[in-house]
This record gives sequence, structure tokens and C-alpha cells, in this order.
Amino acid sequence: MCVLPDDYLQELKMVLREILEGISGSHYREDLFLLQKLVQTRSDLNTMTLTKAHRTQLEILVAINSGIQAFLHPNINLSQSALIEVFVYKRCRNIACQSLLPAEECKCNICSNEMGFCNLCMCTICTKFDFDVNTCRWIGCDSCSHWTHTDCAIREKQVCMGTSVMGGVSSPQMVFRCRACSRTSELFGWVKGVFQHCAPSWTRQHLIMELDSVSRIFGELGLDSPERPDPSGSEDACNKIYEVVQEAIRKMEMVANEKMEMVAKARLELDNCDRELEEKGREIAELEMGRHEKKQQIEELESIVRLKEAEADMFQVKADKARREADRLRRIVVAAKSKRSEEEEYAARYLKLRLSEAEAEAERMHLFDKIKLQEREPETGMMYSKIQDLLKNVYNQDQD
Repeated sequence: MCVLPDDYLQELKMVLREILEGISGSHYREDLFLLQKLVQTRSDLNTMTLTKAHRTQLEILVAINSGIQAFLHPNINLSQSALIEVFVYKRCRNIACQSLLPAEECKCNICSNEMGFCNLCMCTICTKFDFDVNTCRWIGCDSCSHWTHTDCAIREKQVCMGTSVMGGVSSPQMVFRCRACSRTSELFGWVKGVFQHCAPSWTRQHLIMELDSVSRIFGELGLDSPERPDPSGSEDACNKIYEVVQEAIRKMEMVANEKMEMVAKARLELDNCDRELEEKGREIAELEMGRHEKKQQIEELESIVRLKEAEADMFQVKADKARREADRLRRIVVAAKSKRSEEEEYAARYLKLRLSEAEAEAERMHLFDKIKLQEREPETGMMYSKIQDLLKNVYNQDQD
């Protein structure tokens, strides 16, 4: 099978969806019938060829063949094999059912000859399905469990007058003749069972719809019929139906009263919950106020802590500054002491040196004086030279 572009297939799905949505219009209905005829007359569309088809192509073919738009919905996740089985009428086209066909291996004429028919969810007359449950709008056969729309059965005269034998006495009854097995089912007991079991869950609108179906089912009881020789039988049947309806209404009223009690109880519980919520709200408000006060206290304490930390930092800065100043003064004192010691040492050395110089000067002066005295007195030249050498040696020592 030729694979087409995805964009083209998506466009085809949109066009087909429009056709299926507008199926009530004559133009769209003719288009759908034409498409179905084209698809159903293609002999090459079999299981073998469809297994090679693109999934979107297969969804389009199944939607055309079944006339059901749901197969085009992106959230419907059916397998490729399931779609093929729906196309070749081996699986129910009702997505909510999806039973293999024939359902429950039924071998009746309808299941055997009507392609795609499912006796679990489709009407034996129109072969359509819907999602109505717990209703008189569907009639079930007591013998074969096949289902038929009430409107279809009335239209096709499958609902008619019959007779039933109770206590050895034959009485006229409305019966349903099943198209699948040709057996009849008594309708009064069936309607009674539906009302007894399903009426408590019906709404007012639902009850009106069910009463309309019942009135159409038993409408022939008010007509003259040769099969109903005793006119009192219809009155008895109507009385029985009236009793069934009244019983159903009583049950619905009981259910309604129970629901009203439940509503009242729920309202009371809701009021209690509202009061509890108010109390909890007040408690929460008090807790919130207390939390706000605690938060303010914490913020005040945090501000005090920050202030103390700032003061500590300031004092630390001052302490560091004082420590640096003390170190500086200590160095100054040490330097001053060192300088004073050096000055004292220098002064002592200077005084000692000056003293030595003074002593040397005094000694030189003393020697010069002696020399002068000796010069005045005649002495030998050798003595004078020795004195000169001695003075030079003393002078050299002072220089060192």
C-alpha cells in the first residue's frame, strides 16, 4: 500500500471528520455513502494488505467503513490488529465493547449473516448501538439475551399483544417477539423489574422519558383487538402498570428522602465544619499574632545583637589602634633608650678620649717644658734627638 505524507493524511482526517460530524445533512450523507461504497467494493482491502498499511490510513479506512468518528480521535489507542479486525467485521465496532465476533460464539441468523453485528451492544433491527443503560428504551430477549431498541421493536411490530398462562388461566399480555430467535418475552414483568431495580437512581427527567417509553410499549392495550376478548384484561394490565409506576415513584421518593436526609446531615456537618473552621481561623489568627509578636521580639533581639556586635567591632578597632600605638611607643622608648645608651657610651668614650688627649697634651707640654729647660741648659745633641723621637711616638699613639 502506498505510503502518503503525514500532512496529507492529517488533512484527510480533518475532511473526513467534517463529513462525519455533518452526517445529518443530505450532502454529507451522500458523500459518506459514496466513500463507504468505494471502500467496501475494494476487493484488495483484506487482512494481508491492511497489515502493510500506515496506521493513519487504516484509521481513515475504518472510520469510513464504520461511519464512526471516534476512530479518528487521537486519544483512541487501538492496536493495528484490532483496527484490521474491525474493518473486516471480526471485532465489534463499538469502541466501548470491542468484543470478537460473533459475540459469545452465537450462531443465530442475525449474528451469522449480519456482518459486524454484536449481540452484546447492538440492536437486532437497526444494528446500531448507544450508551443507554438501566432503561426501558432497550428490550432484552429472555431466551437469547439479544437486545433491541424499544422504538425499533414498536416500529417493526415486534411489540404486540399476546397471551400468557397464569394459574391455568390465559390472559392477554404485551409481548416482545425477538427477531433473532423468534421467541416471545412478556413485557410487564420486564418493565416491572427495570422499575424496581433502576428507578431509584433515575432523575425526574429520566423518569419522564421512561414513562414515555412504557406508554408507547403498552399503548395497544387501550385499542380494540380481536386477540383481546375480555376488555377487563386491559384494565387489569393498566392497573398493574400503575402499581409498578407508583411503587417506583415510592422508591424514588424514599431515595429522595434518604438523599434529603443525607443532604441535611451533610449540611449539618458542613455547618459544624464551618464553625470548626471559624474556631481554627481564630486560633490561627491568635497564633499568627503571637508569631508576629515573637518575630518582632526576635527582630529586636537581632538588632540589639547587631548593635553589640557593632560596638564590639568598634572597641576591637580601638583596641587594635591602642595596641599599635603602644607598640609604636614601645619602639620609640626602646629606640630612645638605645639612643640614650649610645649617647652615654659616646659621651663616656668622648670624655675618655678628651681625658686621654688632655693627659697626652699635658704630658707633651710637660715634655716641651723640660725640653725648653734643657735647651736653655747646654746638653748634648744626642739627648735632644731621643726626646724628639719620644714625642713622635707619643703623638702616633694618640692618633691610633
